[in-house]
Amino acid sequence: MVSLDDVVRPGSRIVLGDGCGAPAGLYGPLSEAAAGKGVRLVLGWVPGPTAGLDLTAFADVRVVAGGPGLRRDIEVGRAKVVPCRLSAIPQILAGPLRPDLLVATLVRGPAGLHLGAESSYLRGLVDAGVPVAAVLSSTSPLAETGPPIPEEQVTVVAETDAPPWEIPNATPTAADEAIARHVTALVPEGARIQVGPGRLAQAMVAALEVPVRVDSGLLPEPVVDLAAKGLLLGEPSAAYLSGTTRLYDWAHGRRILNPIEHTHDLGRLSAAPPLIALNAALEIDPDGQVNVEGVGPVAAGMIGGHPDFSAAAARGPGISVIALPSTVKGVPTLVERLSRPVTTPSHDVEVVVTERGVADLRGLDREERRVALRALWDGEIKA
Repeated sequence: MVSLDDVVRPGSRIVLGDGCGAPAGLYGPLSEAAAGKGVRLVLGWVPGPTAGLDLTAFADVRVVAGGPGLRRDIEVGRAKVVPCRLSAIPQILAGPLRPDLLVATLVRGPAGLHLGAESSYLRGLVDAGVPVAAVLSSTSPLAETGPPIPEEQVTVVAETDAPPWEIPNATPTAADEAIARHVTALVPEGARIQVGPGRLAQAMVAALEVPVRVDSGLLPEPVVDLAAKGLLLGEPSAAYLSGTTRLYDWAHGRRILNPIEHTHDLGRLSAAPPLIALNAALEIDPDGQVNVEGVGPVAAGMIGGHPDFSAAAARGPGISVIALPSTVKGVPTLVERLSRPVTTPSHDVEVVVTERGVADLRGLDREERRVALRALWDGEIKA
């Protein structure tokens, strides 16, 4: 078997596969192979731990998404975040951050090699002919829609029986459950829904009471329950799987993972049937501008597909919904001024939901929107 030392070239740029199926077993060997060679690294969505990945071994580290696994590295400056919506990542990786090598987890199916628990922007790099250094997984689901990856493009550097990283369902809070109940009234039968990561997103999917399609960036585990209840119409579409072995086993063989070029295509998303974009937020200001990247110095989130799905829902027959608790640790989430740059602009925010109720901002002018949002927070606002 070929060593990573043989494929990691001095001065090269490497994209490291992301998502729950990231090649975590190669974190240490990749860091060792890159040390002292001026190698540059590009990271995406990293929901799991990064034990063994030594970012100081690389000459430059850029992050095009984020996630809990990178929070500390971002906060202390070991990794530089490129502010971009998820739909823009393929063009960034085709241009200024074009890699020389992709390091990713692959799974062997009956027809050949495929990506495992995610397609994301990795499929676009594969289709562009970027060489792949692969760890072959015996436990990753075969859920990608793309064709087999050419064997001559792949160098196998390791094998693993470790399953993808698991993101278990978190117990919803009383506020989560109240928000989810308000949200269900906004979702018509037959609509497409999109959700982001996190406990509130899981609660909103679990609370749905009508048959829906799922057209999302992430596919959370409650989708399995939707299917069991007969409320899932057709096969879902997503760029990433986000759950536990239960979800991965359910997804295996379904071919439901698509590249970002498909999942985050605004033209496709804004067409019928209506898209109900169910996105969370960390902060919202009285104009309806949303921040999801962090609160002050804490890098608690990422841009991701938030602005993509919000814009698509707002421009089409659906609804762009922002859902968030009215307070976090006793502090209002309605703020006079966002503590980070705007993630999603106010004109792509149509309906805001908290545990207290719903503010429908559609058709309102700026002052009417401010009045409606302040009323939803009962006048409570963080200065």
